Amino acid sequence: MIGFRSGNQHGKDPTKDILSRAAFSNSRILIPTNVWFSVRVLAVGLWLTASGFAQSAAQRSNSTNIFAPSSTPADLIHKLSLLVLAVTGAIFAVVFGMLLYTAVKFRGRSGDNREPPQIYGSDQLELAWTVLPVLIVMVLFIASARVIHAVQDARQPPGTIEVTAVGHQFWWEYRYPQYGFVTANELHVPVSDPAQPTPTFITLLSADTNHSFWVPRLAGKTDLIPNHPNNTWIDPHETGLYLGQCAQYCGTQHAKMLLRVYVESRADFDRWVRKQQTVQADAAMSPEAIEGRRVFESTACINCHTIEGTVADGRFGPNLRHLMSRDTIASGAAPNTPANLRLWIQNPDAVKPGSLMPAMNLTDQQLNEVAEYMLTLR
Repeated sequence: MIGFRSGNQHGKDPTKDILSRAAFSNSRILIPTNVWFSVRVLAVGLWLTASGFAQSAAQRSNSTNIFAPSSTPADLIHKLSLLVLAVTGAIFAVVFGMLLYTAVKFRGRSGDNREPPQIYGSDQLELAWTVLPVLIVMVLFIASARVIHAVQDARQPPGTIEVTAVGHQFWWEYRYPQYGFVTANELHVPVSDPAQPTPTFITLLSADTNHSFWVPRLAGKTDLIPNHPNNTWIDPHETGLYLGQCAQYCGTQHAKMLLRVYVESRADFDRWVRKQQTVQADAAMSPEAIEGRRVFESTACINCHTIEGTVADGRFGPNLRHLMSRDTIASGAAPNTPANLRLWIQNPDAVKPGSLMPAMNLTDQQLNEVAEYMLTLR
């Protein structure tokens, strides 16, 4: 609080005198707090942008770096984001430069209480700050509309791979109707040659609540909405592992509803497809694994999971036909190792709290047998 002495000493207005001293002290430049905040925000933004550009190819191969697109939709979004960044950066530089110039040029000086020139009613200035924003908005609108049109209205060329991705709480189901099999959590697609594109078109469905399919290096976010099919597509230009995330809050384990897209050469993809189409024979299993299958088929596991060639035909949980061919379990929450698999069967909440998979309360012997059976599902 600022207190004022009664009276008007030396014939001066005490209000103006105090405000003058509060704003300008010994003719030093006092930059408003919001200016310093803007400087800090700009510095952080520039650092993040620079770090994204500076990542090596090896680091970016399995990152979620939006500045390293490896697919046509992601590349279009990347170029649009650079345009928006350039335009908004230029606006910030101009506004900040004018603010800094004003702070220096018209800083308070001792004994100088003159007001700056008033520009209210200037037709030139009012026309400028009306026309320029309209032009900027039109440029950004047209650029955005072109990208949206290119992504949303893309046509399917010959050789297109079709996949149906279904979002569940909290995992991903992938159906390959062209090849007649279903898998979970790890999407495999062939690399696309830019000279002769073979994209992957993905139909997006939700089994429960809203989800969002987002692999930053391959495409933008696309929502999965119950009873409302959606679509997206990718055409990866490089082989490798691409990571993503459900980008729409969908419940307790939303943060661990991870995406893994394996982009392979055409030969490797065809080999993976043939493997997914095979069914494990009972003769190849050990007695302990056979007993584990019997335990699996006699519990509620079969109500949620499907394993072709068995009585298990559930649709609520992931298809387990080739479980051990996957690098992770629980939608990327843990590496797919025998120890983690055993823990996952014994107590799912220890790996992924709130995963909706119940603990079956198996005895130690039954747990070992079921785990042994799971290890045969390759």
